[in-house]
Amino acid sequence: MKLIFDTRFYPKARQYFISVALVLVVSIACFYTTSFIGYRVVALILLMTVSFIAMLFEIVPVLTAAILSAIIWNFFFIPPIYTFHIDNAEDLLMFLHYFVVALVNAVLTFKIKEAESKVRDREEKVNTIKLYNTLLNSLSHELRTPISTILGAVDTLKENKARLTSENQIELLSEIDTASLRLNEQVENLLNMSRLESGTLKPRMDWCDLNELVHHVANKFSLTDGHHIKVKVAESLPLLRLDGGLTEQILYNLILNALQHTPKNTAIEIEISHSLNSCKIEISDNGQGFTEDDALKAFDKFYRSPKARTGGSGLGLSIVKGFVEALNGTIKLESKSGSGTKFTIEIPAETTYINKLINE
Repeated sequence: MKLIFDTRFYPKARQYFISVALVLVVSIACFYTTSFIGYRVVALILLMTVSFIAMLFEIVPVLTAAILSAIIWNFFFIPPIYTFHIDNAEDLLMFLHYFVVALVNAVLTFKIKEAESKVRDREEKVNTIKLYNTLLNSLSHELRTPISTILGAVDTLKENKARLTSENQIELLSEIDTASLRLNEQVENLLNMSRLESGTLKPRMDWCDLNELVHHVANKFSLTDGHHIKVKVAESLPLLRLDGGLTEQILYNLILNALQHTPKNTAIEIEISHSLNSCKIEISDNGQGFTEDDALKAFDKFYRSPKARTGGSGLGLSIVKGFVEALNGTIKLESKSGSGTKFTIEIPAETTYINKLINE
């Protein structure tokens, strides 16, 4: 993530303009306060300005700012003002000292910034390598398992079809279906994470019936053994303008996460409400919940609790967070170990014009 003052990619012309502008603005401010602070203090203020510029820009604009500040200090501040002549030997020595210090300070500050940038880039590369190693280690199991299941079931069907009963064949086909869905989920997660990391994810806003969307997602899990999914939607929920595809993925991943990490015979509740300019989605369960440490790391990429069941790549919740932020929304996790978990999502969403008239 780029810092606010990360100006390494500014065009040179823009760097020159900002550098000169800063020196001029500071000089004008000092000019009208010279009678209070003295022209020697002005030298220190200009040096600080040059140091600040050196932390932002390339070396040539910085040196330009340093030379300009020295010229301005001489012409407008050192007596006699409005000339480049310096009568006092002490002031002449001070000016030469200022000129050298300004140049050295500019160069050293730039070099320090450059060294810090190299260290930061090196750390980012190391973290990226660690991330990909984690990814490969995770995928080596998560992708191999469903692939092995599919290949094994297909081989069995091909080699022993005549000896298999219809029940056996249906069971093998069911295993292929389950493994295929799991494989598809993993690939979808990887593609979604790739879109988030590359910044190519662009929401497509359109009018959406969130009531229908929530029930559509919940129905995908209607045959889940041992869990009860309850949907509660606010009365007179209007059409909302948001990205239906991303919202569906958010709901799907959160429900799937709840199913994977709660014991059988637990309830999963989905509650949808709205205000004039936003909608709220709450998904809660009465499972084991998160420990305090797990809750802090829940949205980290590839993080899986040591107590979690086998399966899963640790991408689901980080993708949810990325999708919510892509919609300019927020997500909050409330959980206590042994007392269930609640995810609260708030997404800015324009309501239909008719609903606005009713509210008015």
